[in-house]
Amino acid sequence: MKKLFNSKFLSLYITIFLFFVLFSIGSVLYTGFFSLQTFLNLFIDNAFLIISASGMTMVLLIGGIDISVGSVIALTCMLSAYLLELKGFNPVLVMVLMILMGAGFGLIQGCLIHFFKIQPFIVTLAGLFFARGMTAVISTDTINIKNKLYTDISNYRIYLYDKSFISIGVVIALIVISITIYIAHYTRFGRSVYAIGGNEQSARLMGLPVGRTKVLVYTYSGVCYAIAGIVFSFYMLSGYTLHQQGGEMDAIASAVIGGTSLTGGVGYVFGTLFGVLIQGVIQTLIMFQGTLSSWWTRIAVALLLCMFIMIQRLLTIRKDTGRKAKFNTGKKAKQLKVKA
Repeated sequence: MKKLFNSKFLSLYITIFLFFVLFSIGSVLYTGFFSLQTFLNLFIDNAFLIISASGMTMVLLIGGIDISVGSVIALTCMLSAYLLELKGFNPVLVMVLMILMGAGFGLIQGCLIHFFKIQPFIVTLAGLFFARGMTAVISTDTINIKNKLYTDISNYRIYLYDKSFISIGVVIALIVISITIYIAHYTRFGRSVYAIGGNEQSARLMGLPVGRTKVLVYTYSGVCYAIAGIVFSFYMLSGYTLHQQGGEMDAIASAVIGGTSLTGGVGYVFGTLFGVLIQGVIQTLIMFQGTLSSWWTRIAVALLLCMFIMIQRLLTIRKDTGRKAKFNTGKKAKQLKVKA
């Protein structure tokens, strides 16, 4: 038990445990909750959030923040609908263009943050206003997507067991989060991200490419947001100015509940997946209950955020205390040697 509480994976264990507790509560309280399709629906309804939260986790790990997420997703949906329905573009070309747009958006934000030394919050706030404003410039009305490829993808079901199924969006989400896990935890680039998030000055002294890493992280996150927008357009089959208002808060909340620190350098992408699923379980519990407003989801997520931020703070204090104790012990040992 002592090893468990001292483990660096403690916050991840708590997140996974909390998910199973919430799912178990729903299974006991509501008939039909405990089913494979209910579990798979968590992935179907939140596939876009899994993707956007993956990109957000990389940004938080490097010690940054990005609040342009929801607006980029909305812009992707609106621009896709506009090009498909009003301009007659090829759907595959539209998807490629959206990914390039997301990459360019992230690249510009990363360059502004690094080269001009502007706070990430200010740069991404400007990005939020720009993307949302461009969405309204394209159209203030809803543009429904009737393109055959998009509707076919939206309606396609991949059957797993008996009548249980997932959507293509879930497959895309699992691919993206798997790639993000590999990049963050099994590559030199990922180790640089953690090092920079832990202490940027130390990372510079170690000779790590701080600037390049920062720019690439924001570029990658932009790609994730664009892919999330494409998946969301499959899910909604429309472009609308108010799509994903507050989507950035959902992505940040998923990462933090998943154990990622807001100060950088600590967190696991796999935990973010469970952070998304926890939000999905809360929404499902409220839906099964039937009488509660959907705003109770926000209240529950707010409480969870406070709880996980407190846990992270306590772990940090404990870690710092342990370091000070070791330092003082070593100092006393040196003094005794000198006296001897």
